[in-house]
Amino acid sequence: MTTAAAAGGPASPGPPADKRKSVTGTRKIVAAGFLLPALVLLGALVVYPIGYSLYRSFFDQSGSSFAGLDNYKEIFTEDTILTAVKNNAIWVVVAPTVSTALGLIFAVLTERVRWGTAFKLIVFMPMAISMLAAGIIFRLVYEKDPERGVANAVWVGVHDTFAESAGFPKAHPMPVHPLRAGGGGSFVTKEPVSAGKEALLPLVGVAPAKMPSDAKPAKPAKPADGKITGTAWLDFTKGGGGKPNSIDAKELGLKGIKVEAVKDGKVVASARAAADGTFTLPASADGARLRLPAENFREPYNGVNWLGPSLVTPAIIGSYVWMWAGFAMVLIAAGLASVPRELLEAARVDGANEWQVFRRVTVPLLAPVLAVVLVTLMINVLKIFDLVFIIAPGSAQDDANVLALQLYRSSFGTDSNLGLGSAIAVLLLLLVIPVMLFNIRRMRREARR
Repeated sequence: MTTAAAAGGPASPGPPADKRKSVTGTRKIVAAGFLLPALVLLGALVVYPIGYSLYRSFFDQSGSSFAGLDNYKEIFTEDTILTAVKNNAIWVVVAPTVSTALGLIFAVLTERVRWGTAFKLIVFMPMAISMLAAGIIFRLVYEKDPERGVANAVWVGVHDTFAESAGFPKAHPMPVHPLRAGGGGSFVTKEPVSAGKEALLPLVGVAPAKMPSDAKPAKPAKPADGKITGTAWLDFTKGGGGKPNSIDAKELGLKGIKVEAVKDGKVVASARAAADGTFTLPASADGARLRLPAENFREPYNGVNWLGPSLVTPAIIGSYVWMWAGFAMVLIAAGLASVPRELLEAARVDGANEWQVFRRVTVPLLAPVLAVVLVTLMINVLKIFDLVFIIAPGSAQDDANVLALQLYRSSFGTDSNLGLGSAIAVLLLLLVIPVMLFNIRRMRREARR
């Protein structure tokens, strides 16, 4: 206020109205000048492609004839695309939920340990890897061969710890051997055995890699009073030579093979062969037929077909969670740092245990952060492409199909149909828009608080 105005005189006039309008107009022009490059890029890279995709989705494969809603009808009638829609629904429900839940658990638990920072660094590290690299890594992890795939190597190791593995898959007798097929994959002696007479159980067809590493050269079994003794061995001599049904110097014993004595359909005794193939059965086996049960010859357990039709989608979701659980953990940990400790302590003083504090105090206070993480991951998985394209083998790609992959296949595949591809692109946009609007509305609510 001027001195004249303070004394009760007239105040000095401000800038003329025309000048104020001129300044405002200049500022708008300057602002528009700065925004123009961004608006041009936005129009060229976002608005125009969206508009053209919408336009192209109403035309046929060649683009010369108007197809109306035919492309959109095909999305919901063609089996491959319906599988993609179903898998996208699974992705949207499972992947963000599991990633957010793991991120929450990691963020809360790492607050209580000294090495929490190091743990967070390790969990967050996969975010530094591109989707392409992660896809290649997990394609190798999920290899069916346990000698190459880490997942099956661990799975087979655990299985073999609790379940006995097969000894000699594909082993079998020759027609001249004293053994014949016994049904169900087993083999039995053609004649009953008797005490004092050596039982011979020769087999062929055992691969060198399947022979026990500590197997010893086969030798005739020593007779024992009233007992049945015999030898089970690989009746094959490397380099040729040797006689069938005869134990030769270079032939190895079938260490660990199970031998059963069967009378009237019942097993009366059993034994396992030693490293040199010899075995001994009690006197109760006298007059029985010897049987090599099928468990000796079943195929060894080679793990799970992670990339088969039934497990390929969960397997790929697992690789996504491995990458993005760290992202969720970091955001939630940042939100957790701002939670007032007084509230947590007050709940404990009131008698709440740690689970009640977590469920009734920590989680409600973190609800805005959890919503941000969940919505961000939902938008991300709606567009998932890289991991599915790289990890899923060609034989299972239809079973692992998602909308973004189908968009690529329909638009640029062997029998490309840009009309159908554009319709899928429009559908993806329509699926993303509600999630984005929800996120924007939530952010505005938070800003007004």
